[in-house]
Amino acid sequence: MNHSQELGTKPMGQLLAKMAIPASIGILVMSIYFIVDTIFVGRFVGTLGIAAITVVMPISFLISSMGMSIGVGGSSIISRALGAGDKEKARRTFGNMASLVLLIVAIMLIAGAFFEGPVLALFGAKGDIVAPAVEYFNIILAGVPALAWSMMSNTVMRAEGRPRMAMLSMMVPAVANIILDPIFIIGFGWGLAGAAWATTISYYLSAAFTLWFFFSGQSELHLTGSIMRLNPPLVREIFSIGMVTMARQGTVSLLTIVLNHTLFQFGNELAVAVYGIINRIMMFANFPVLGITQGFLPIAGYNYGARKWSRVREIIRYSIRSGTIIAVALFAGIMFFARPLVNLFTTDPELLGRTPPALMLTFLALPLITVQLVGAAYFQAIGKAMPALLLTLTKQGFFLIPFVLILPRIFGLNGVWYAFPLADLLAAAVTVIYLRIEMKGTLDKYLLEETKAEMAEAEAL
Repeated sequence: MNHSQELGTKPMGQLLAKMAIPASIGILVMSIYFIVDTIFVGRFVGTLGIAAITVVMPISFLISSMGMSIGVGGSSIISRALGAGDKEKARRTFGNMASLVLLIVAIMLIAGAFFEGPVLALFGAKGDIVAPAVEYFNIILAGVPALAWSMMSNTVMRAEGRPRMAMLSMMVPAVANIILDPIFIIGFGWGLAGAAWATTISYYLSAAFTLWFFFSGQSELHLTGSIMRLNPPLVREIFSIGMVTMARQGTVSLLTIVLNHTLFQFGNELAVAVYGIINRIMMFANFPVLGITQGFLPIAGYNYGARKWSRVREIIRYSIRSGTIIAVALFAGIMFFARPLVNLFTTDPELLGRTPPALMLTFLALPLITVQLVGAAYFQAIGKAMPALLLTLTKQGFFLIPFVLILPRIFGLNGVWYAFPLADLLAAAVTVIYLRIEMKGTLDKYLLEETKAEMAEAEAL
């Protein structure tokens, strides 16, 4: 049995664990890398170093997220094609994904190099943040193509039922960065530039690992020149689904712009650094739920393509229930250990005083995030681009950005922190309503047809 076929046959609990645990471990290691990177910068470069990373990283992820967008869009097609037994379509999709990533990221990379100053200013590089942000950005930009390729490849590995390989593709750069950070930052005395070089080198090591996977015979989807020729209908299908991820990352980037400018307006460089620490802890705290969401995507897509409707319903319920239980435990941990967590990043007394209360406020609605993530991921998995897009934009676009713009004018800097739980609460409510409509309408209809077909088959026997 091929690895992909297990997505339609294994018991759901066992299958979700197989897919989600490696994804969670990969995200955890990546989160640890971001945390360790910030700890080294905070302790050996200073508060301005943290602020510079907070400004630059969203820019690099915006450019490289084209790889993730193409990856998620194409992998949804691959999962459904494998579920339907159409391996040729799966291969052609992968080839088109590879071509699109190389083409689009090259264009965005050139644009980023030419418009460095305006882009950094747009994302909040002001005052004393500008100089370190420029230093960090110039080096990180060189690693963005490798990061984009790795993001795309990671989704393909999961789509063909290879979660451990996907996990390793995330662990390679994280472990490399953790090793290189102290060497470059402290040993060579390169400071912030050392952190940037460690990150850039780690991205290329990850890309090298994924290339080995696809060219060594490990993958079901062999990459050849003939399948890389762009096919317009396939490209449109990839983008129709992938635009959801791109819209999400674009909205996150817009949120970063709004946040950094608002934080600077109602606070100062210190307020930007406060959010930098919160953002790193957010990455760490969300890793199990994000892992469940990534594990859920190929399972839902494969079974939808295979027309196994009862398994589709089962994976939705199982994923939401499991993720919510984990999110509640994480919520309790953050509420109890807010100050020790912040203490890892800095010895600055003012930063230590201001960050823990802000951290607790931003995480007040953490138990609700699973339903919103899984709900949006479901519509991506089954190829319904518009509902996926709307649900993806709900939290950051429809609620969080307006709240960040409005609430600080009423509550001052604390209004920024209040915006997060309010956005989570409203986004979860919208997703529950949308998901119920889908499950009681389309999915129930398919389930009824499936039941009738099984009954007819039983009577014939």
